[in-house]
Amino acid sequence: MNPEIWGGIECTINRIGNTFRDQLHYCGHYTRDDDIDRIAELGIRALRYPVLWERHQPVRSQVIDWSWTAQQLQKIDRNNITPIVGLIHHGSGPAYTNLLNDNFAGGLAEYAQQVASRFPWLEYFTPVNEPLTTARFSGLYGYWYPHLTDAYSFAVMLLNQVKATVLAMQAIRRINPAAKLVQTEDLTKIHSTELLSYQAGFENERRWLTYDLLCGKVTRDHPLWGYFLSLGIKESQLYFFTEHPCVPDIMGVNYYVTSERYLDEDLDAYPVHTHGGNGIHEYADVEAVRVAKSAGIKKLLLEAWDRFHLPVAITEVHLHCDEIEQGRWFKEVWDSCCMVKEHGVDLKAVTAWSLLGAYDWVSLLTKHEQVYECGVFDISDNVLRPRLTAAIIRSLANEGHCNHPLFDQKGWWHYNSRSI
Repeated sequence: MNPEIWGGIECTINRIGNTFRDQLHYCGHYTRDDDIDRIAELGIRALRYPVLWERHQPVRSQVIDWSWTAQQLQKIDRNNITPIVGLIHHGSGPAYTNLLNDNFAGGLAEYAQQVASRFPWLEYFTPVNEPLTTARFSGLYGYWYPHLTDAYSFAVMLLNQVKATVLAMQAIRRINPAAKLVQTEDLTKIHSTELLSYQAGFENERRWLTYDLLCGKVTRDHPLWGYFLSLGIKESQLYFFTEHPCVPDIMGVNYYVTSERYLDEDLDAYPVHTHGGNGIHEYADVEAVRVAKSAGIKKLLLEAWDRFHLPVAITEVHLHCDEIEQGRWFKEVWDSCCMVKEHGVDLKAVTAWSLLGAYDWVSLLTKHEQVYECGVFDISDNVLRPRLTAAIIRSLANEGHCNHPLFDQKGWWHYNSRSI
């Protein structure tokens, strides 16, 4: 049986400095009445949908107004689509907390309890989207609030987010014991020159930490146990996860053309904006696909399956490109997922992400330039205009196959003439 087709809306509310930016505001979702009905026409079976903490409870003591969200969730349900509800999406919480704050995890759990109390019929949750990615961008690279650039801050932010996930699911399951965790994270792999193989090895172990922590696998025998302690993380902080495992019901892995990376000490071969280092060596960090070094999603899914043996879904598939290449990318991921199912992987679904497109992700949200990239729909005129990918998705969702002349040619990522 083929994977299901799911959908998702790019819904990040994150903080840059003292400014919160809301993707759903920029894409007009709050003011259009027919978005859900139009999305339902694609034939998707589930929809990743935000009920985000920052939007609903920006002031700690305020009474939450659920009216608009209730209408949207009812529309999703009436269209026979299963909502997968997100509570934090690359955010740091409302202004009265942040990823380093001791009250972050407990605060999200309290909010999760309010969501579950108001909507006890909801079954699938993603309390925190991509904790590892958010911790890197906020704690290692300084892109997002609180804009720090050290390994200790990264580690604390990661542990806080995963702890928040555990406590949120505990709170939700006290109301709905059948509630299920769909935990998302970037499906990445790091490639490198021989000199930098040690750095690639470290990052390839680090990439699994969200799931390792939730599954209670970060014990004294874990390869990164000593890494955490060397940063100043206390053993008790790590033991929390072995004492309170929260195994995902579905591993939600997100895969982009930029997900796989290549590290190269030959700085002269790459533009300055790719340069970085680890204190030992300086090196460029570039998309592996640009230098013909990527493994591909099929291999990475098999690696995830071999490590965890958990049901898995691709929870984000998106390419910022023209609609032909965007369609090729989705179909290629779909075909790879069908193949890994034949290898015995319990692969549930492929998710068409960024249905309504996104704003300013070309700068990783660090610049407020209103640069729009189309999704499955183009909403640049404030109406949903389906692109080619929409027809592909409808065909796959309703018929299980899609034939189109564009598939006779491979996407740009397969060609050797790649510029950085």
